[in-house]
Amino acid sequence: MHILVVGDITGKPGRRILKETLPRLRRENGVALVVANGENAAAGAGITLELAEEIFASGVDVITGGNHIWHQRGAFELLDGHDRILRPLNFPAGVPGRGATVVAAEGGSRVAVMNLQGRVFMAELDDPFRAARAEAERLSTETHLIVVDFHAEATSEKIAMGWHLDGHVTALVGTHTHVQTADERVLPEGTAYITDVGMTGPRDGVIGMDRDIILERFLTQLPARFEVAKGPAQLNAVLIEADEETGRARSIVRIQEFDRSDAD
Repeated sequence: MHILVVGDITGKPGRRILKETLPRLRRENGVALVVANGENAAAGAGITLELAEEIFASGVDVITGGNHIWHQRGAFELLDGHDRILRPLNFPAGVPGRGATVVAAEGGSRVAVMNLQGRVFMAELDDPFRAARAEAERLSTETHLIVVDFHAEATSEKIAMGWHLDGHVTALVGTHTHVQTADERVLPEGTAYITDVGMTGPRDGVIGMDRDIILERFLTQLPARFEVAKGPAQLNAVLIEADEETGRARSIVRIQEFDRSDAD
């Protein structure tokens, strides 16, 4: 089975290149399931029902989130009402939404998707390490194919989580930093790993935001309202091949796609 995980979809440029590129990637690689991080889909922060439907229409099967998933009006209702839109599992008990789901991939195989959020340089949520192992054990009673989006800032925390879940999940894919790393590998017990899958959004900004605004903030240390950059876009993703019987990954390959559009 081939599973595609798409990095943080950022604003209109990210949604545009996803729509233009994903159908071809699915077709050319025989992709059975697409997971995409969508927490930056709405102008760089959060997601709405309308934008979620647009992302699903582009060919995504499950949308994962992170620390910005709550930033749009109606987020609570959206997360409570849709089992294919996730927020991090390790938010405290009782918050809206869910941190994992099991869906049918193309061809009928069932695949679990889990969303986690790190704590280093981020909010002090519940322990993602213990939460992840417990949830992986629960999900393994339904399927051996388990894909995890770990939305975290620190590379050390992501690498540690990869080792912690090696052999317990099919793939541990990092998101949040918007810069694709070159450390993809299959760990010894069969878990595909990458520290960060990268970003799907403006190529010439600063992690997706308008570079002039970001530079002004660095130069002056004054607060500024961030805006999604315009211009050419990129799509960052990883393609994972997994054994459907065992849930072990066979390979993980980085993907980078670029366009030359000057559209917003």
